[in-house]
Amino acid sequence: DPLERTPISPGVSAGVVMAEAGLLCASPSAASKAQEDLESLENTKLNIAVTGETGSGKSSFINALRGLGAEDQGAAQTGVIETTTEPRAYPHPSDPSVILWDLPGIGAMDFRPERYLQKVNFRRYDFFVIVASERFRSSHADLARQIQRMEKKFYFVRCKVDEDLANARRAHPQAYVEENVLQRIRENARKCLRDQGTINPQVFLLSNWDLDKYDFPLLEETLEKDLPHLQRLVFLLSLPNFSPEIIEKKKSALRGHLWKISLASAFINVLPMGGVSLACDVGLLLVSMIAFYKRFGLDDDSLAKLARQAGKPVAELKSVIVSPKGEDLTRDVLMKKIVQVGCSLTRSVERCFDFVPVISTLGGAGLSFATSYSILSNFLEKVAEDALRVRKKALENTVEPNVPILQGQSRFLGLFLIWAPITPHPPS
Repeated sequence: DPLERTPISPGVSAGVVMAEAGLLCASPSAASKAQEDLESLENTKLNIAVTGETGSGKSSFINALRGLGAEDQGAAQTGVIETTTEPRAYPHPSDPSVILWDLPGIGAMDFRPERYLQKVNFRRYDFFVIVASERFRSSHADLARQIQRMEKKFYFVRCKVDEDLANARRAHPQAYVEENVLQRIRENARKCLRDQGTINPQVFLLSNWDLDKYDFPLLEETLEKDLPHLQRLVFLLSLPNFSPEIIEKKKSALRGHLWKISLASAFINVLPMGGVSLACDVGLLLVSMIAFYKRFGLDDDSLAKLARQAGKPVAELKSVIVSPKGEDLTRDVLMKKIVQVGCSLTRSVERCFDFVPVISTLGGAGLSFATSYSILSNFLEKVAEDALRVRKKALENTVEPNVPILQGQSRFLGLFLIWAPITPHPPS
């Protein structure tokens, strides 16, 4: 299958990229298949159910994943009094395809897991997060067993561990060792679940205020392994930019799809460029580049929110951005860039194709593919580096940063904007 190829590595020569295009073109349906793959990603949905006892932090967990504070518009309502009587959907702020569901609280004396799951329409969810802030009880274990019977995935999350650590530090300042306290909490949670009949329970320790700490990286890795391919990608791209590692993972995931965008750009809905033997879908490239910008939290809305929460002027954050500004990405600018890059590549490799009759017919398409790939690859590198610089600047000289917002600088990314629609032609 020509579409099951290893992604092109950064820094490869134009000739190699064009040769790759030639191999892909050997299958007449390759470009159409690439477009179908992008459309499949566009149509992928992810529904995450979050349940637990009243006051356990499930609503705060939902807000943290969406990059919202309790008082922000659209935030899940928090509090110790149960506010949810029916499943309540909270779409990701920038993409309605990713939805976190706040389910009614469990733990009532007459709690019956089977009836509960039927009431909340368990079939709609891709997986369940079962949240507790103190001890896991029989209701948690009973619910997990019923979810398992219904062949759905579930994950135990122990929230508010930052409060437990603070209490332990105050109680035993001399003997306090954070990892020892975390291990005790983890083992106690597992014991509670084992005592209730759960076999080999896996518990993730989290803080809704410090989402990057404790077991969240492990939860992320576990979900990446458990989810189907497209949902795995959706989940990864929805994660906050809370660490350089996450930014690198996002960049790597996006790089793996650049050749599909480039192939679709070179062969579907193409626009000929004057003076050079290439044609590209300018609209698709433009939408993809704007989406990269948003994915890494570099659009004006994301920067303004981050600056406000970090207590810094937005101009200070923008000062470290070196990639082209979002408002500067227009059709005219991009068309000039395409011609510039295409001419440069032509001088390097196009003459080589004239000596090979079979390949020469693919020269124009190969040049178009290489041009699209080069532009997207370079832009992706720049915006990822900008995201690292913006994150560092936001945290600079901040004694007590508002961690959820600083972590969430990328939570307002358009998760699927890069793929939808596949053949847009936005105005300049």
